[in-house]
Amino acid sequence: MTFQLTREINALKEYARQIRIDSLKMITAAKSGHPGGSLSVADITAALLFGVMNHDVSNPEWEGRDRFIMSKGHCIPAWYSALAQAGYLDRSQLDTLRTYGSDFQGHPDCVRMPSIEASTGSLGQGLSIALGMALAAKMDKADWRVFCVLGDGETQEGQVWEAIMAAGKYKTGNLTAILDNNNGQIDGYVDKVMPLDPIDAKFRAFNWHVIAINGHDMEQVLRALDEAKAVTDRPTLIWAKTIKGKGVSFMENDYTWHGVAPTAEQCEKALKELNAA
Repeated sequence: MTFQLTREINALKEYARQIRIDSLKMITAAKSGHPGGSLSVADITAALLFGVMNHDVSNPEWEGRDRFIMSKGHCIPAWYSALAQAGYLDRSQLDTLRTYGSDFQGHPDCVRMPSIEASTGSLGQGLSIALGMALAAKMDKADWRVFCVLGDGETQEGQVWEAIMAAGKYKTGNLTAILDNNNGQIDGYVDKVMPLDPIDAKFRAFNWHVIAINGHDMEQVLRALDEAKAVTDRPTLIWAKTIKGKGVSFMENDYTWHGVAPTAEQCEKALKELNAA
């Protein structure tokens, strides 16, 4: 590993740590939200916005920007934190999450918040939106790319598979889906509720390029995103194995933290662990 890559990885890990801290603070203040998935997707989120995506904070509507869709919309606190750290959003407003009249809705709202590319929340629709954007870029012969983060629970939805099928048919090499495979959903563990495996074989059957990684290993995340960029004749799935509640000992791998806000005392304990990491 080069010295430059080491520095980049350390910086991205710090962004990810702050995403986890911000997410927990937001959800605790709101007394409502989804901590487990917001923590599992933090490393992927940091790598995308601060390491890979082309964008311009001074010109958020720059036509050449890469597009990002958080299909698992209930984990939007992670993306709010990343956007705030980048300078797109006012950090002082993060603690208004889920409060009446706030732009920081519990699910992303592109009408109220222009730096969000698409409203999501009804699970299973984000990949279809991302596919539409990718096809539009191809038709315009534009070189911007589309990234879509999927939850494993939402990948049980039929519409996801329609998008997977169409993306393979239309050879959308400018589309990268990242599956945050934390094996937790609201009613239990994904492999018990409705198993997805072998997920890699299923995507490959629809003409996708598949890369399997540890979604908390920043070097693996970066290398996978770089490999996806080089694949231009078909869409890419980055199959990221992650840990629900990553970084907080009493939340890790416990699906019951899917949609439950920590108490103030639990948040304090979690922040001590994250600040010590």
